[in-house]
Amino acid sequence: MNLAPHIDHTLLRPDATPEQISQLCAEAEEYHFASVCVPPCYVRQAAEQLRNSGVAVCTVVGFPLGYQLAKVKFFEAHQALTEGATELDMVINISALKAGHLEEVEEEIGQLAELCHLRGALLKVIIETALLSEDEIVLACELCEEAGADFVKTSTGFASRGASVEDVMLMRQSLPGNIRIKAAGGIRTRTAALALVAAGADRIGSSNSLVLLHEDDTTITA
Repeated sequence: MNLAPHIDHTLLRPDATPEQISQLCAEAEEYHFASVCVPPCYVRQAAEQLRNSGVAVCTVVGFPLGYQLAKVKFFEAHQALTEGATELDMVINISALKAGHLEEVEEEIGQLAELCHLRGALLKVIIETALLSEDEIVLACELCEEAGADFVKTSTGFASRGASVEDVMLMRQSLPGNIRIKAAGGIRTRTAALALVAAGADRIGSSNSLVLLHEDDTTITA
């Protein structure tokens, strides 16, 4: 299987340099990844380098903890779209979800979904499955559906664990077919990536993308 069209080639380290972002974009164009996922401060650089390449530019909003005020996330999103992002990965307010403030969570997602769709962009909503019970994962998926998200994403990669096959399967069971799933966090082998795709993931977020493309399935373990 060619995984490249399913991969968001990612560099979100706090010490990322312009040179590393340039290399990331060059690799994404060479291998035809779905997108690059870069810090907000590098969106303009990535958008300029990848113009007319067919590779989308993704960045993060409310990252990595999600507890910023909704109006702050909205400003972040607006700025990122203005600078050239065409996909946004937004972290929900996990605290609000756990507190039962479901209208607040849905409204926040809905505002960003509407903004993205007005600008021809996609919204991926990070629910951080490592911090949620199974019931809360199902609930988060339901809120994302009601609010008009394009993707639900498992993880930031900054929690205690990242994506799991079990999480993706539960999310796929809880979402309609038109809402896609992005698995991210700790995906370091091709076998692991293929297992997540088989479970229902449409995108894989990874900083280890080249290994996912070239590793020999017969010699690795998940």
